[in-house]
Amino acid sequence: MKIDAVFSGGGVKGFAYVGVLEAWEEKNIQVERVAGTSAGAIVAGLIAAGYHCTDIKELMKTLDINELADPPVLSKLFPITKWLFLYFQLGLYKGEKLEKWIAQALADRNVYQFSDLKKDALKVVVSDLSLGKLVVIPDDLERVYGIHPDSFSVATAIRMSAGFPYFFMPKTIQGKNKQKSIMIDGGLLSNFPLWIFSEDKGIQIRPVIGVKLTETDTSIDSREIRNALNMFPSLFSTMKQAHDNRYISKNQANKIIFVPIPGVNSMNFNITDNKREELREIGKKSSEKFLRTWSG
Repeated sequence: MKIDAVFSGGGVKGFAYVGVLEAWEEKNIQVERVAGTSAGAIVAGLIAAGYHCTDIKELMKTLDINELADPPVLSKLFPITKWLFLYFQLGLYKGEKLEKWIAQALADRNVYQFSDLKKDALKVVVSDLSLGKLVVIPDDLERVYGIHPDSFSVATAIRMSAGFPYFFMPKTIQGKNKQKSIMIDGGLLSNFPLWIFSEDKGIQIRPVIGVKLTETDTSIDSREIRNALNMFPSLFSTMKQAHDNRYISKNQANKIIFVPIPGVNSMNFNITDNKREELREIGKKSSEKFLRTWSG
């Protein structure tokens, strides 16, 4: 069966996606169109480029996440300067190694620009801080920035979506008026863009399955707030999830795989091999549980 798929953000929790895809492959479920935010954009890009589950599993197995944390040379020599880079460059790490890794993986499938993919095969969600907009690449490139989508780098789009605020330095796009827009993690405005494949003129072309990495096995995570320190991450999380949760609440959750991953920091680049395997197993079990009652 062919489906359209949507993957949420979640940082290193995204290793669970390998297990989700394993369960799909065993049921002969094939992805026709795919969308994602942040870590979800990475796996979405690989799927759109033609990677199968076993390929993605091998790619993730050999990935050294610590290598992706690439501070400027100056901050390596003088650690105190990292706060200057955070202040002036808006991030601790350049993100160049992440983009290079993505670009190499895509190049291995002869994918460089969006013209190398099938039309509408991939949609990447990004946040434009300068314009205060939620942007879908490649759909919005021409209308918002005057950029022809076919010539835009797929790796750059994914790197923009995975640009976690304050962690990676944001990428920029030059718009129609030669003004630069600061582009960051799409999860800031829509961490789970299930709406992206909403019904067109009342006709659903094919089934849509969304995969959402959560703290619990329920659709909306509840947070206990006792003091100001608790409130800050809750504010950030609410900002990320409010738009998506409203859409989920309006649409039955029968097309969403909730993958519960409690107690894992999304940006823990020191995640062990055992933990990666544990996440894969959680992803597979969650997917299998969903498919047992899913009618397509």
